[in-house]
Amino acid sequence: MLFNSLDFGVFLVIVFTMYWAIGNKRRVAQNVLILIASYIFYGLWDWRFLSLIIGSSLVDYMAALYLHRSDKKGIRRFWMGFSLFWNLGVLFVFKYMNFFLDNFYSLFNLEVIPGEYTIWNIIIPVGLSFYTFQTLGYTIDVYRKKLEPTTNLLNFLCFVSFFPQLVAGPIERANFLLPQFMKQRNFDYTKAKDGLRQILWGLFKKILVADKLGIAVSMVFNEPENYGTSMMWYASLLFFFQLYCDFSGYTDIAIGTAKLFGFKLNINFKTPFLSFSVRDFWRRWHITLTNWFIDYVYKPIVSRGTESNKLLPAVGILFTMVLVGAWHGANWTFIVFGLINGLIVIGEQIPLFKGKITLHKKLKSLPKPVSLLYFYFIATVMCMFFRSEDISQSFLILKRMFTWVPGDFSLLIGVKIIFLLIMLIAETAMRHLDFPLQNLELKLPRPVRWAVYYLLVFGIIRFYEPLQAFIYFQF
Repeated sequence: MLFNSLDFGVFLVIVFTMYWAIGNKRRVAQNVLILIASYIFYGLWDWRFLSLIIGSSLVDYMAALYLHRSDKKGIRRFWMGFSLFWNLGVLFVFKYMNFFLDNFYSLFNLEVIPGEYTIWNIIIPVGLSFYTFQTLGYTIDVYRKKLEPTTNLLNFLCFVSFFPQLVAGPIERANFLLPQFMKQRNFDYTKAKDGLRQILWGLFKKILVADKLGIAVSMVFNEPENYGTSMMWYASLLFFFQLYCDFSGYTDIAIGTAKLFGFKLNINFKTPFLSFSVRDFWRRWHITLTNWFIDYVYKPIVSRGTESNKLLPAVGILFTMVLVGAWHGANWTFIVFGLINGLIVIGEQIPLFKGKITLHKKLKSLPKPVSLLYFYFIATVMCMFFRSEDISQSFLILKRMFTWVPGDFSLLIGVKIIFLLIMLIAETAMRHLDFPLQNLELKLPRPVRWAVYYLLVFGIIRFYEPLQAFIYFQF
């Protein structure tokens, strides 16, 4: 059930009506409804994988309780190890098994017998990487004694499967989202209006920007040999904006939907298209994932070193970024994507300019157009790797990007590029807000405000095309 589908609209109206009809004084009943609705929402993708999300929830719920009850290192390590084994094992089997088997056969020049390992040729459970990291983070926090586990199974199951953010985040921490299921939620008309506005903005970014840019991007990347150098750069740049509008559009809908039920989710983007460096980009892009990897991967690596070991932070950055790339998918293109990001982030932190200032700080002090030019040059190359079907296509496109190949230039989607310009102008001008339509009643009179709403709704309906899944659903 896609957020940009009529089915979800009907589903949301039904659940919203039932939720508040139950009444805010019946919190447990509301949580039961949320859990049922979340499992229905997830089961409509593929009911077979409901057992997987329930199993992951139960494993980490029980592991956290046993971790909390014991002070013996051996027992605590066993349950932490069991949680790691389950969560990472599930990820490996469903997401990476084919990748490793294919590369194993290729490495040793073994003949692949048709059907030999078809047991692994199954669809990746939607949202697997997101809810796995969410439950694993909960167990790690309990193991580190930074969080006391909940003894309420219902609340924990709701925390793991909360349908607005179940499929593609934000990746929420237990100390932030879990307590919200433990307290009474009161209907707030102002927050509900704000939620609807954020959903509207998310749909605009998905349907009118991301999906339209996707048409142009697919035309070029499906047949790169038919396009020249300028079109290669252009398509890769458009993909950067497509990816942003697609993923942040989903996040806006998720956050707005949560507001309708009295919940708050974390911000996941802060105008990443205004980044002045790659390091700055990862502070603005998919913030909850970046913070997860910093807390649970990078910091543990660096904490094991000493002040004299200056290479360890660089090793930590490179290892973490490679894992970030691999998190996106079992493909060498994603690993190269992570490797490039890691090397550039390390390079930006090396003292230059007579050893007194890093490139990151220098870029921050330069005029904005200069730093943006630097960032977009790198981002366009990175997005090329992210979008390519495989590593061989990546190098084909890379060659065409850096050796001049003549060819005609075209906008491909014509005047529809104006939707991208509207988004950029609106989010740049309103970058101090969570989204451009926030608190609109404080800025515009009612007639103008409603004209904006109607124009957005009209545009969404007028240019709506066959359903396009969100890009990050595959991760």
